[in-house]
Amino acid sequence: MLKFLIKGVFRDRSRFLFPIIIVSAGVMLIVFGLGFMNGYIESMIRENAKFDTGHVKIMTKAYSELSNLKPYDLGMLDIQADFQRWRKEYPGLDWVQRINFGGIVDIADSTGNSLAQGQVAGFAVDLLHGKLERDFLHLDKALIKGRIPSQSGEVLLSDRAFKELNISLNDSITLMSSTVYGSMAMASFRVVGTVSFGVEALDKGGLIADMTDIQRFLDMEGGCSEILGLYKNGIYNDKQARELARGFNTKYSGKDEFSPVMLAMSEQGNMGYTLRLMRSAFGYIVAIFILIMGIVLWNSGLMNGIRRYGEIGVRLAIGEEKRHIYTSLLLEALAVGVVGSALGCLIGLGFSYYLSLHGLDMSYYTRNTSILTENVIYPYTTLKTILYGIAPGILSTLLGSSLAGIAVFRRQTSQLFKELET
Repeated sequence: MLKFLIKGVFRDRSRFLFPIIIVSAGVMLIVFGLGFMNGYIESMIRENAKFDTGHVKIMTKAYSELSNLKPYDLGMLDIQADFQRWRKEYPGLDWVQRINFGGIVDIADSTGNSLAQGQVAGFAVDLLHGKLERDFLHLDKALIKGRIPSQSGEVLLSDRAFKELNISLNDSITLMSSTVYGSMAMASFRVVGTVSFGVEALDKGGLIADMTDIQRFLDMEGGCSEILGLYKNGIYNDKQARELARGFNTKYSGKDEFSPVMLAMSEQGNMGYTLRLMRSAFGYIVAIFILIMGIVLWNSGLMNGIRRYGEIGVRLAIGEEKRHIYTSLLLEALAVGVVGSALGCLIGLGFSYYLSLHGLDMSYYTRNTSILTENVIYPYTTLKTILYGIAPGILSTLLGSSLAGIAVFRRQTSQLFKELET
């Protein structure tokens, strides 16, 4: 019976062409759109983990309450012994120390007069002892000009700030900021390279220096503002990170405002709310598409029902039950939904695959934002994304046909022969 119904559908172009086009277009948009959103979320998690939150972060209680301001004067001092102990206690994560600070860069001429000044967002990382931070920040890939610092007193500057300040490689700059004790700090550094991370919030004016230089510069010898932990496999697991943070806080966190506290990524700032909001958007998108396509296919089913008015009348007249006719209409809709969903899924995957190789440049839309995401987004499609795309295609056709097919039950058997005579 099913084979007979399917043949009947696909031998009549007017019964399958328009519904398949609608379903294919909807499923294609859902698969591609959700893949793009997946890629955006993964990019946001990846960039925030590397530059700001880590998968987990250790800081003082006082610092955590103002963490958005990066108050390094509330950071951790003489932390190296604890740092080595935590590295051994939690070997499943890579641990790095960071100091985030703001400052002013001054460019002077040969006589000492200021030629240009600019604000910078400074990052102190371990550049001279191992390649862990170079790999985390992809410094070799981000390098535009020059080289990575190899000795004390050398820094990297964002390529945009480098051009705006109109300086050359190996030029000396004066960095001005304040120490952890509030006094003014000034030091000279040599710019040996420029970087571009493809992250608008960082490329505006980032400065990367070695940890030891900045500890000395800010009077933070042996200290740091925060310690980031990233899972070695690079995948953030929120449940696991929260459990790890609770265990750490139970063991190490005390009542002192300078005692260490660990927070998972989703517990920092608005990251938890943002991630929940973006992931819940998946369900809203699917529901909206089901509703819209269901209404369109309902209208299509009504038009098809009018065209098949006589056919349905004949089937009722020869004794076929209304419920059986209604079921056959749903089976026809299911066949159309499966074919349309499969076709739309393949087209959506094709677009996603192409952009996963070439990326989609979003720099125009992110240039005025502080959200840490890559300028080029690569769609990321999973089996869950495919199922999210296929389900609306099938459900919408069933919804449309089930609504349109209700008209079958409204036909009066006593009027059939009169209808057929006319």
